[in-house]
Amino acid sequence: MSNHEAIGFIDSGVGGLTVIKEALRQLPNERLIYLGDTARCPYGPRPGEQVIQFTWEMTHFLLEKNIKMLVIACNTATAVALDEIKAKLDIPVVGVILPGTRAALKATENNRIGVIGTAGTIKSHAYEAALKRKAPNTIITSLACPKFVPIVESNESHSSVAKKVVSETLGQLQLKKLDTLILGCTHYPILRPLIQNVMGSKVKLIDSGAETVSEVSMLLDYFDIANSPQFKNEPNDFFTTGSAKMFKAIADDWLKQEAINVQQIKLSPFED
Repeated sequence: MSNHEAIGFIDSGVGGLTVIKEALRQLPNERLIYLGDTARCPYGPRPGEQVIQFTWEMTHFLLEKNIKMLVIACNTATAVALDEIKAKLDIPVVGVILPGTRAALKATENNRIGVIGTAGTIKSHAYEAALKRKAPNTIITSLACPKFVPIVESNESHSSVAKKVVSETLGQLQLKKLDTLILGCTHYPILRPLIQNVMGSKVKLIDSGAETVSEVSMLLDYFDIANSPQFKNEPNDFFTTGSAKMFKAIADDWLKQEAINVQQIKLSPFED
């Protein structure tokens, strides 16, 4: 493992770009490789075994790029596949759930925390388990928001439809007296202004993906594999299993980076 190798990021679609955005800010010397499985997004409604298979296929693709660390920038994949992949790889593997829970517990003042995510993430109870392990008295309200990911993936996050869907979905949370809400899907920060408007300015929104990058930064130092400025020669790479044009439109809007190159690829079945 070399300092000059890239950090790999995988997600069910474009949601992990919210993690990439934070990585570009916090880790400007690192080369990043991102793969979004947009052709098979969303992962939330899929059976756990299928999510694990898809996550392995993405992982295998990035391992062939000689990455030095893997970030599973997808809450659903983190919930069902992180432990298995972490146990079998000899590079650091980071998920998005634990960093998000730590930030939420630090932020809350009344111990009433909400979690919104895909059906798969909410069904796994991964956030609830992590929160309860650290703070058993925390009152947790979880809500699946299955319509959010398709809105983001279709690049309609600024539309009136998005505003209506977010308002109707989150309305029931307004009576729960939450002071902190975990955005338990990396797609959701793209809808952050709409979510904040519904929840009110006093509710703190926790971006689990952004918190994950802080952990990545710490691990780079711990394993002494952080890159140096003089070796940041190669550009960041972006891959998608779906439409490269649609992916690039969302990436351009969200990342505000010049010359983002997106390649469409096809994943091969991976046998462990």
